[in-house]
Amino acid sequence: GGCLMEVRSGEVVSRGLSMPHSPRWHDGRLWLLESGTGQLLMIDPVTGQREPLAQVPGFARGLALCGGYAFVGLSKIRATSAMDGVPLAARREELKCGVAVVDLAAGRGGRVCGMLEFQSAVEEIFDVQRLSGF
Repeated sequence: GGCLMEVRSGEVVSRGLSMPHSPRWHDGRLWLLESGTGQLLMIDPVTGQREPLAQVPGFARGLALCGGYAFVGLSKIRATSAMDGVPLAARREELKCGVAVVDLAAGRGGRVCGMLEFQSAVEEIFDVQRLSGF
């Protein structure tokens, strides 16, 4: 389980999340990865309501947003990991390691439109960042 908190006030913004990761502000919206379900969420900062936008094929860690796209880091679940109670563990054999590109445009929002997959040697991504100036 997990929650999203506003640090200055200590106020909980959203509860009942499954392993929340990488909260980001982009285009006036609050985005979050729910690693335990493999979802990209949009969170209403006032009500805490969450809107699932995309299901990605991995343990989601690391989120970069640029224009109308989200770049989501994906990892496989370690064989030694004790994640039996996490919803994503049911799809353990289907998970990929790499970066998924999610189209956030109205009408197409939530569609995985691109994928960079590591097929050997790399099994975990910890963060994804956008470098400005390039």
